[in-house]
Amino acid sequence: MTTKTALVVSAHSADFVWRCGGAIALHAEKGYQVTVICLSYGERGESAKLWRQPGMTMDRVKTSREAEAKKAAALLGVHDIQFWDLGDYPINLTEAAFFRLVDVYRAIHPAFMLTHSKEDLYNHDHPTVSAWAQNARITAQAHGHNPGQKVLGAPPVFLFEPHQPEQCNWKPDVLLDIGSVWAKKRAAIEAMEGQEHLWEYYTRVAQQRGAQAARNSDKKITWGEGYQSVFPHVVESLA
Repeated sequence: MTTKTALVVSAHSADFVWRCGGAIALHAEKGYQVTVICLSYGERGESAKLWRQPGMTMDRVKTSREAEAKKAAALLGVHDIQFWDLGDYPINLTEAAFFRLVDVYRAIHPAFMLTHSKEDLYNHDHPTVSAWAQNARITAQAHGHNPGQKVLGAPPVFLFEPHQPEQCNWKPDVLLDIGSVWAKKRAAIEAMEGQEHLWEYYTRVAQQRGAQAARNSDKKITWGEGYQSVFPHVVESLA
């Protein structure tokens, strides 16, 4: 039996929790092995609560952020979480890291990939990572890259919700029902203690997307996540 896999490329160590924790938990329960790559700890721009503590150091911030993300990942059922420590504000997306990501694509052959929106006025690390991760996908599909390896197919790419979607030209065309795993996502959200100010915000986002999912279906849905697809969906039925 072929193992089903998925890949999440997260700019910072909390992004995967807020933006696609439900999708991760849902697919983990379905037997998918989900790999999450955290390119940065978010140690400069997303750790204000930690920096307010007396005597805080960069190493302590990174250690705290990693511990929180690992706890959240375990709650969501993540198969493999990796911390690449490429810096923050800005992330330093090196050539070596690029080909390392290509190697990940080739190693796990994800059935789908999740990453950031194409635009984000408030955090330029996010769209930079989005373009970079999709470029690595293209290289992983190239027969001339490391000939002899099995090339990547065409896994769909879904862009998760930015913090202020209206300002980022992001509009969901996929609404995912995460009601069955909402308790796991909320527990993972609460694991991110360094950004407690976002807990209720992303709870409201999940309720809003759930309401929209219910409105666009004949299902009773309370909790949801929104995604913007990059490529057309290839289907065998329109029903």
